Amino acid sequence: MGAKRGPEAPQQSQRQLRVGEALRHVLAELLTRGAVHDPLLAEAAVTVSEVRMSRDLRHAVAYVTELGGDLRGDLLEALTRAAPYLRGEAARRIHLKYAPTLSFQVDPSFAEAARIDALLARERASLERAREDDDGPG
Repeated sequence: MGAKRGPEAPQQSQRQLRVGEALRHVLAELLTRGAVHDPLLAEAAVTVSEVRMSRDLRHAVAYVTELGGDLRGDLLEALTRAAPYLRGEAARRIHLKYAPTLSFQVDPSFAEAARIDALLARERASLERAREDDDGPG
C-alpha cells in the first residue's frame, strides 16, 4: 500500500477510518503502557498520530513521532521489530478477521508544522523590524 498523506491521498472508507482509529488507540496504549519489552521503546515517548488502512484491511501504516522532536532511526527500527507482537495484540483486542501487517513511518506533519512556525516567526520579526524602521527618528 503506497500510503500518501495530504490532499493527494486516496479517500478512505468509513470502515478503513474506523479500523485505523481503533488500531491507533490500541498501538498508543501498548506503547505508552510499556507492553513492548524493548528498552528503547520503554524509555521513549512515541506518539501514534494516524493509522491508514489498506482497502482490504490487511495492511496498516502507522505514522509515528517522538514527543519533543523527530523520531530517531533506532526507535523506528525498534517499532519494526515489535510489529509482529503489536499485530497480534491488536488483532486480539480489536477482533478482526485478519490481523493487519504493520509498518511504521515517521509522521512528517509535525516537522512541517515546525517549519511553518519558523517561517511565520521569521516573517513577524521582519515586519517588526520594518515597522521600527518606519517609526524611527525622522
